[in-house]
Amino acid sequence: MGEQIVRIDHQFSDKFWIFGHWVEEQLAQGEGTPLWSGDSYPSINSTFNNPSYSGVVHATYAISPNVVNEVAFNYNGNNIANSIGGIYQRPSGFNPPTLFGANVENRLPAIAFSGNGINSSFSTGNASPWTNRFNDYQVRDDLSWTRGRHNFKVGFGYMLATKTQELFGYTNGSYTFDGTYTGVGFADFLLGYAASYNETAVQDSGNWADNSFDGYFQDNWRVNNRLTLNLGMRWEGIPHTYEENNRMSNFYPQLWNPADAAVFSAPGIISPNSPGLTAGKGALSNTMLYTNGIAITGQDGAPTDIVNNHWNNWGPRLGFAYDPTGGGKTVIRGGFGIMYERVQGNDVYNMGPNVPFSEAPTLSNVYLSNPATSVLTGQAAVAPILPPGITGEIENNYKNPTTYQWSFGAQRELAHGIVFQASYVGNAGRHQSEEVDINSPLPGTAADLQVIAGSLNINSIRPYYGMGSIQMYENAGNSHYDALQTELRMQATKGLTLQLAYTYSKGYDDTTGGQGNEGDLNEISNPYNRAYDYGLSNYDRPNIFVVDYVYNLPFFNHTDNKVAKTMLGGWVLSGILTSESGLLSNVTMSGNTVGISNYTNRPNETGAITYPGTVAEWFDTTDFTAPTLGQFGNAVKNAVRDPYRTNFDTSLFKDFSGIKWWNAEGATLEFRAETFNTFNHTQFSGVNTTFGSGQFGQLTGAFDPRVIQLGLKFLF
Repeated sequence: MGEQIVRIDHQFSDKFWIFGHWVEEQLAQGEGTPLWSGDSYPSINSTFNNPSYSGVVHATYAISPNVVNEVAFNYNGNNIANSIGGIYQRPSGFNPPTLFGANVENRLPAIAFSGNGINSSFSTGNASPWTNRFNDYQVRDDLSWTRGRHNFKVGFGYMLATKTQELFGYTNGSYTFDGTYTGVGFADFLLGYAASYNETAVQDSGNWADNSFDGYFQDNWRVNNRLTLNLGMRWEGIPHTYEENNRMSNFYPQLWNPADAAVFSAPGIISPNSPGLTAGKGALSNTMLYTNGIAITGQDGAPTDIVNNHWNNWGPRLGFAYDPTGGGKTVIRGGFGIMYERVQGNDVYNMGPNVPFSEAPTLSNVYLSNPATSVLTGQAAVAPILPPGITGEIENNYKNPTTYQWSFGAQRELAHGIVFQASYVGNAGRHQSEEVDINSPLPGTAADLQVIAGSLNINSIRPYYGMGSIQMYENAGNSHYDALQTELRMQATKGLTLQLAYTYSKGYDDTTGGQGNEGDLNEISNPYNRAYDYGLSNYDRPNIFVVDYVYNLPFFNHTDNKVAKTMLGGWVLSGILTSESGLLSNVTMSGNTVGISNYTNRPNETGAITYPGTVAEWFDTTDFTAPTLGQFGNAVKNAVRDPYRTNFDTSLFKDFSGIKWWNAEGATLEFRAETFNTFNHTQFSGVNTTFGSGQFGQLTGAFDPRVIQLGLKFLF
């Protein structure tokens, strides 16, 4: 790792000055398993190389004593090269054919196991080797004007971001073994019976760009000595990311023609005489692909930006601070704002393998030895035309993700250096990013039960007949958060600085992302019922109590004994106590219980969940039962609360720089002893919530035991 920095400052006059800097950084980081893979075994490794660059030129001009204008140009960029190593190539005795022959590096296929509570994967290095280049350019102009009790600010900006990125995709092939045949994924693997197989035909690259426009006006108005108002409005113009060469395609339901529904020559194999076939683009120009309902961006009436853009993005910024007594000891504050965002690119990057530019079909019930051969029928095709799997975006349901934020609270000085504050804080998210498979068969039908049993190919009962899974992104999610936040802060009173904070909160949303993954592109569990996933958020912690302190120990600070003062005086004790509710865990089911594609099922709840609270049975597992085959269970999302956590971290340190009889001028010596989980208290971090697993209901993980760290720092 290295870094180079250059900075230049120049003042032309008392009114005009300018500065600029340029930063280059080099980073190379090894990964025991391939980056972004989630592999369970370190059979493949990768090296992440990411040199980055940033630069700023900023000019300031004082038009008058109370008017100042600032102009800036900002640039940042990076180049990513992710290489692969380890055991990633196929040995001579393992040569299952691929569908398209694009596995140029002869990589092993990816393997994933699930079923009976056992989930693992290996060899999923689909993103290695992989390259990416990003550049971002921004210009801004901001004007400040102070007039009387008003401080006005107005400004605008424009930003262009470009990215050249290789597409993700399993040109090496990806098998899933989920226990369809034996109940245990690994046993299916040993038999060579895969529940599904996915392969990307072409892994090329795209050139994506997005434009951002913004403008704002702000008035910070000091109405009088007791009241200050913040009045502002901001506009965001953030159209959707687009591919500069129109190398993008999307599925538009209104373009799908039932008259061109596919004709199958075998389960999962489209006949070469089927309607709806067209020649592919680029490397697939000699390949016939099923493209019913597909349009290329900028052609046949499809938007260049894939979806319809929305420009009415006005965001007020309102706030106030009020001293009700005028004594400066009590302040009441409040605020409200609306913020806008867009999904930053991953939605369009994931669309790269779509037909007709590439293809990433998924075959069900195939042999490991030959993924083009059905386990159910034994039929195969030399060059099969397969129902294409699509990742797309819903054209008319892609408003910019919006967040509404508000707060109201009071702050009071109780005594000198002691301040208490309490606030109500809330926010609501609208038009949040989600993913839904619009080509899933209706669950619970007789045909669906055949799919569950493995006797019927799912592609034969999909609504858009001839297409595979159609996973569509849409901005339709909602979230809500409310909290009471309190804090007591004491500063440097008799050597003690202390802060106590308590938060009581509730959070709700309809995302299905795992803990710490409340971001974009999360898949809804039931494509036929969005409300199925509305419930407590993954990050919901009703109670959080934190104490942090720094205490200058009063012992031996004023003794005349130099040895005692040196060794025993001047010590500082600090620490953090955290006591908080456990996070939530979603109770799910293993195996294929519904039959439709891209779903997550939950069991039934028989009543209120009870908690024996032991390691072997954190919650009562009899509170859950299996739903009827082909039906979704009634258990709420995130039904189980993980164990409460209480943790102490402590630090004891001393600075010896003031001891004049030993140290050189300007030298500093600091000793520090730190403990994490000071009392070595077991803090459980996870519970098995896979219904049907042998470990269902058991506590499965714990945070780190006590860690002791000693440090000695010498500066001269």
